[in-house]
Amino acid sequence: MSYIDVIKEKAKSDRRTIVLPETTDKRTLIAASHIIAEGIADIIMIGNREKIMDGATWLEIELDGVKIIDPLNCDKLDAYVELLYQTRKAKGMTPEKAREILLHDFLTFGVIMVKANDADGMVAGACHATADTLRPALQILKTAPGVKLVSGFFLMCVPDCEFGDNGTFLFADCGLNQNPTAEELAAIADSSAKSFKSLVGSKPIIAMLSHSTKGSAHHEMVDKVVEATRIAHEQYPGLTLDGELQLDAALVPSVAKSKSPGSDVAGKANVLIFPNLDAGNIGYKLVQRLGRAEAYGPMLQGIAKPVNDLSRGCSWQDIVGVVALTAVQAQLS
Repeated sequence: MSYIDVIKEKAKSDRRTIVLPETTDKRTLIAASHIIAEGIADIIMIGNREKIMDGATWLEIELDGVKIIDPLNCDKLDAYVELLYQTRKAKGMTPEKAREILLHDFLTFGVIMVKANDADGMVAGACHATADTLRPALQILKTAPGVKLVSGFFLMCVPDCEFGDNGTFLFADCGLNQNPTAEELAAIADSSAKSFKSLVGSKPIIAMLSHSTKGSAHHEMVDKVVEATRIAHEQYPGLTLDGELQLDAALVPSVAKSKSPGSDVAGKANVLIFPNLDAGNIGYKLVQRLGRAEAYGPMLQGIAKPVNDLSRGCSWQDIVGVVALTAVQAQLS
């Protein structure tokens, strides 16, 4: 059974309600039909019922069992307007502006449903930038207690791979923080360890990646990763973590023996912390496209309730997978 099939079974065992607000996107409609058919989650779609059902007819799919909410005819609209107003009034929100936003911005409407406990999580981003998905989540749901920053990760499932956890890895941050500081990298490592443990179930073994291994190169970019490793050991002593490590030293036992002998991470890593967004984004796409890996994300970690992003290049199968992961996150939150 593949990793994502295991996640789907977990999601089915305690079904949660997930909002899919991008109802003009055909991938979202197709994904919703499969999610309902497989019993992975209960689905709420936001938009005009007639248009959504016309889309389903054109795609020759069934949406029986999907709950469709049109903000124009929602009996909870007034309550949602008040909730948005109260949450954001210190930032200049008015009741009139809140109503206008909720009637036209389906992503914010979905986040408000999660805030109101009318849904357990939301998945979007198939046709929106990450910033558009993240902004209402951060503004309305806020960060989880004790979390220093929100970050993004991908769960990567590489076929026929001898490395990682039977080919399963967590890559971070690949979608959100452009150039994290050393302290932020350490915090990303801690959040990623928790995400890997909760979603994969295995022990996280964390490599702080660089173009250098243990002083083989000297540069301020290397210095940042060295400092991040020091901070992580100091602030999160329970982590199995090492750095700075080149990718081959992190994954390949024979290379690890040569480049970083004695490391309890080198050659065994399953959680890869990239030094910046350029490296992370390029890295996951290389593995996805050339290694034919399944890439689920960018998942968001550190928000009070599960809201997850999608790559705009995602397939409907990717959406199904991220919904399953979001449902499992909701079970654990």
